[in-house]
Amino acid sequence: MYVTAIVLAAGEGLRLKSKVPKPLVKINSKPLIIYSLSTLSKHPYIKDIIVVVNQRNLKDIRDKIKQYRIGKVRAIVLGGRLRQDSVFNGLKNMDSRTDTVLIHDAARPFAANKLVSSLIKAARAYGAAIAGVPVKATIKKIRSGNKKIKAVDKTIERNTLWEIHTPQVFKKDLILMAYEKFGNIGVTDDAMLVEKLKKNVRVVLGAYNNIKITTPDDLMIARAIAKGL
Repeated sequence: MYVTAIVLAAGEGLRLKSKVPKPLVKINSKPLIIYSLSTLSKHPYIKDIIVVVNQRNLKDIRDKIKQYRIGKVRAIVLGGRLRQDSVFNGLKNMDSRTDTVLIHDAARPFAANKLVSSLIKAARAYGAAIAGVPVKATIKKIRSGNKKIKAVDKTIERNTLWEIHTPQVFKKDLILMAYEKFGNIGVTDDAMLVEKLKKNVRVVLGAYNNIKITTPDDLMIARAIAKGL
C-alpha cells in the first residue's frame, strides 16, 4: 500500500478577512496548516505528502514545514485558478508507486488519526471514501427574496442528509479517471467527480469538530477546540 496525501493550501481565504494567508493563521500557537500536516506525516499508512500552495504563501509555508520538522513532504507545488485545478496539479506530482490518494483541505485542522485510518481502509475496499457527519440542523429550501428576508419553499427531510468533509480518499486510477474526464466541471469536492463516473462513494462517519476555517467565527471555534486537544 502506497498512500499519497495531497493537502490543499492554495486558496486565498478572503472570507477570513485576515492579513495573514489563511494556512498560516495561528490557532493558538501553531499555524493552521501545521495541524493537518503533522497528523498526516505521523500516520503509518501515508508514505508521502504533496502540499499545494499559491505564489503568495509558497515561501512561508516551506519555511513552516522546515521549522516544525514535518516529514514525508514529497513536493510543494503551485495550485490553479479553481480547486480542482489545484488538486490536479497535486495528482500530476504523485510517485509512480502511489495506489491510494488522500485529498485534504489545510483549512480543516482537526482530522483525527483514527478517521484517516478508517477512510484509507474503506477506500481500498470500495474505491472511494469520504468523511461526513449527519446534518443536525433543520434545512429549508427558500424562494427568491431580498438579502435579509426570504420566503420558505419547503422543509427538506434531513434523515438522509450528511455534511461532507475532507479527508477524501480514492484509489489512484479512479480519481485520475474522474479528473481526466470531468476535471473541467465546477464542483465543490472531489467525490462529485467520481460520482459523475457512476461509481459508488462510501461515507465514513467523521466528527463534528472537523470544522473548516472559513470565517472569523470559525477561527474562534477552532481555537477553543485546539485548547481541548
